[in-house]
Amino acid sequence: MDTRTAEAYLARIGARRDSPLRELHERHVRSVPFENLDIHLGRVITLDEDALVDKIVHRRRGGFCYELNGAFALLLRALGHDVELLAGKVFADGVFGPPFGHLALRVDGLLVDVGFGRFPLPVMAPGGRVDGVEVVDVDGDLDVRLDGVTQFRLETRPRSLDEFGATSWYHQTWPGSYFRRNPLCSLPTADGRVTVAGSKLIVTVGEDRHVEDLDDAGIIAAHAEHFGVVLDRVPGLDRL
Repeated sequence: MDTRTAEAYLARIGARRDSPLRELHERHVRSVPFENLDIHLGRVITLDEDALVDKIVHRRRGGFCYELNGAFALLLRALGHDVELLAGKVFADGVFGPPFGHLALRVDGLLVDVGFGRFPLPVMAPGGRVDGVEVVDVDGDLDVRLDGVTQFRLETRPRSLDEFGATSWYHQTWPGSYFRRNPLCSLPTADGRVTVAGSKLIVTVGEDRHVEDLDDAGIIAAHAEHFGVVLDRVPGLDRL
């Protein structure tokens, strides 16, 4: 990543070149949404580095873990950080999903993740615990747990971005994939979260949760208002 692109990326997330790692992480999580909209717009997601940067930086979109952490890794390397890509398996419904089902980062020895859609993970060291999130060694792998429940398991062997390509394609095309169930776009806020899931706008503030049904115009307007995502049509596999 060249200097001009790195500066554009920093402007995208409202950070400075000398921002500490935790601030870069926090601003990225708050600025770049977790979303699967391209899958529901019939667009193939590739893990080409230029495509990731173009989508997130220049087109001001979000993405899922491969895109978000893949692009963030490029920025962090450009800023001089030591970055390794780690492959993970997501734990859901009592079982682990496929290998390479999640991409997270090890940055300067710390676990960094801006692409886990269930909740934002804090920057932390293996063995650490922050606000109910902990990273536990399990026979050489790392389990990330929330309130004692495993969320995903990471291998500690560094990987390259292209190794995630097959599972990224699987998540995009397998009919049973979580990412094909509904269009989703979501961001944490200072006191909760805002999400557009299918045709519903969900705004959470503390313990309060407000759900609003949207028509097609409302779906497009909500993406622009809450995420800065400009859509030319309503996403939905049933519309393809």
